[in-house]
Amino acid sequence: MASGGIAGAKRVRGMDFTIRPARRADVPAIVALLADDPLGRGRELPADPLPAAYWQAFDAIEAQPGNAQLVAERAGAVVGCLQLTIIPGLSRRGMTRGLIESVRVAAPCRSQGIGEELIRHAIALARAKGCGLMELTSDNSRGDAHRFYTRLGFAASHVGMKLMLE
Repeated sequence: MASGGIAGAKRVRGMDFTIRPARRADVPAIVALLADDPLGRGRELPADPLPAAYWQAFDAIEAQPGNAQLVAERAGAVVGCLQLTIIPGLSRRGMTRGLIESVRVAAPCRSQGIGEELIRHAIALARAKGCGLMELTSDNSRGDAHRFYTRLGFAASHVGMKLMLE
C-alpha cells in the first residue's frame, strides 16, 4: 500500500505517539508484541536472531499492493501494531473491504488510547482506498479484545473458521 497518508502524529490522554508504516527494522519489536500474551507465546518465536520466516513475511507484506503493517511509536519505541489488508471482492456488489489482523499494544501501554487510534487510523486508510466494510479477526479467547472492538462499533456478525495447513 502506498505510504501516502499512512503516517500520523497523535496525542491521546497527554501522551504523544506516531502511527506510521512499519520499517524492516521494526520486525523484532513487532514479533515481540505478537508474542507478549498467552496465545502469542505459543505461536511466535521472538528469538535473536529472528527466524528468516518473519523477514520473508515482512518483505511479502511490503511487496503486495493493498497490504500494510502499521506501528504506533512512542519515544522511539514500537508500542503497538496491526496489519491492514485491502481486499477487492465481488460480493456486496463488488465491495472492497479492509481486514485488520494482528492488533497488539505493549502491556504497559494498554488502556491509554493507542489501540483505538491504531484501529481508527486503519479504518480511515481503508475508507480512503474505497472500502465499504471493515472486518477483523480475533481469537475466541480474547474477551477483553472483543469488548474493545464492540466499543469501537464492530459487531460479531459472522462465525470465523480456520483450517491449519501445516
